[in-house]
Amino acid sequence: MELFRIKKDIPFMRHALVLNAVSLITFLAAVFFLFSRGLNLSVEFTGGTVMEVAYEQPADLESVRKVVTQLGYADVPVQNFGTSRDVLMRLPVLQGQSSGQQSEAMMAALKAQNPAVSLRRTEFVGPQVGKELLADGLKALAFVIAGIMLYLAVRFEWKYAVSGIIANLHDIIIILGFFAFFQWEFSLAVLAAVLAVLGYSVNESVVIFDRIRETFRRQRKMDPVQVIDHAITSTISRTIITHGSTQIMVLSMLLFGGQTLHHFALALTIGILFGIYSSVFVAAAIAMWLGIKREDLVKTSGKKAGDPDDPHSGAVV
Repeated sequence: MELFRIKKDIPFMRHALVLNAVSLITFLAAVFFLFSRGLNLSVEFTGGTVMEVAYEQPADLESVRKVVTQLGYADVPVQNFGTSRDVLMRLPVLQGQSSGQQSEAMMAALKAQNPAVSLRRTEFVGPQVGKELLADGLKALAFVIAGIMLYLAVRFEWKYAVSGIIANLHDIIIILGFFAFFQWEFSLAVLAAVLAVLGYSVNESVVIFDRIRETFRRQRKMDPVQVIDHAITSTISRTIITHGSTQIMVLSMLLFGGQTLHHFALALTIGILFGIYSSVFVAAAIAMWLGIKREDLVKTSGKKAGDPDDPHSGAVV
């Protein structure tokens, strides 16, 4: 399905050097903020108190958030848990207060607002558990990256695997850089969004790489730069349909999903936008600079093209 067809190829690779210079500057800025400011890790990673309270009527989450903010907690996740009457909160560790004191102070403030509230459960998540979650998350990220590289190397060729994974890491580091610069809370949900962006971004790269291989087979007179420009141009309609529909869904979560889904949708929004950019200008450009050629993807017969003894002279097998 195509919304439109562009008859003349757009010279994307003509601007590859300038756009990749911009990407490099953005990437280095993201790395700088990651090291200078660091990530604002959530309770799952740093440890804290998890509280579940229940109301007789559907809970007003905005009122609960106001109480939480008045007690000095900033950016604390407050969300429904199970039903609209159950509310789950994750409180970070406060200096000079134990987990029990935190839960008692919170319940006193909530009861002052609504006497019908009751405490269902309270749990303390230790820093050690948080470190294990962070380590497991990094392991999951490493396994995903290794799997993507292996997949691209087997399906295409090592040059495509290298260019694809550089483009994917470009997206991840920039997402993390945004979260470090603005000090948005980095939670397990955001980590899940980062992993989702990895798969989403590599999908766009695979589509372009597939079209490059197909163009190499069909257009024998095109050089690699022309092949890449043609492959990207011919997939623009598909890119607009796929990413446009996905972005509409993610924006709906960002605008109407509330605080619970806000940072998750924010990470996906940044990842989708940079994923399109990196697949077109970073992955394709790096593959071009690595010297991709027809022989990397298309096997030719043992005899030279044009050999009169070869019945399939000039054909690609």
